[in-house]
Amino acid sequence: MSRNFELLQNLGKAQEILEASGLPVAGTELEGPLAIPLHDSNVTPSPLAMEEEQREEVAKLVQRVFLLPNKDMARAVAFSGTEPGNGCSWICARAAEILAAHVAGTVCIVDANLRVPSLHAYFGVENHHGLTESLSSAEPLRSFVHPIGGKNLWLLSCGAETENWQALLGSDRMRLRLAELRSQVDYVLVDGPALTAGNDAVSLALSMDGLVLVLKANSSRRDSVRKAVQDLHEAGVRVLGAVLNQRTFPIPEKLYSRL
Repeated sequence: MSRNFELLQNLGKAQEILEASGLPVAGTELEGPLAIPLHDSNVTPSPLAMEEEQREEVAKLVQRVFLLPNKDMARAVAFSGTEPGNGCSWICARAAEILAAHVAGTVCIVDANLRVPSLHAYFGVENHHGLTESLSSAEPLRSFVHPIGGKNLWLLSCGAETENWQALLGSDRMRLRLAELRSQVDYVLVDGPALTAGNDAVSLALSMDGLVLVLKANSSRRDSVRKAVQDLHEAGVRVLGAVLNQRTFPIPEKLYSRL
């Protein structure tokens, strides 16, 4: 059994979940959800810590969601997991890096996971003067956004911790700030909280062009995912696709080259 067949089998499982909910996967141009074969979310990677196979799969996600020439092409996308700890922040960060490397326009990644912020650690920067500060300030949003990596990749970090994080994510001020950001950069990627944390991911996604759902292989339950997709649909959120993350192989890695 080849590695590609393993991936295709799991793509089919994710596809069945989404189609059973009566939803297209990323509109008419995306043929199916994507699988990120292997990632350990317990290890904080450097910005370029991706195996070639992982990079190829994230590049497919970027191509299909952001770069296909069609009228429904997304410019602002929320990323959310079905549950915490499934690598959603890693997927969002890697997608932002690859998108910035393939476009001339500006790309801004936003850490809106106010309960468990992590993007500042992924990119090796301080988590200060970020999103939470911007929500209580009259300063232009650009004063809270920091360049990272290259000339066209920017980060709006979470900022100071706050006990009132849920109220902030669903506030009118948050919607205004996201609209301001969309008017000033070409692409916005928002790392949001897990769907099980409440309605915050839905509130964020409604301010975006849609949402990418991150599933955890061998953990995300079919019924739970189907309900999550249906709830998103009923709330008016456009589901752009699904990523099957943290895939492990039943056959040891070294044996695949011999099959």
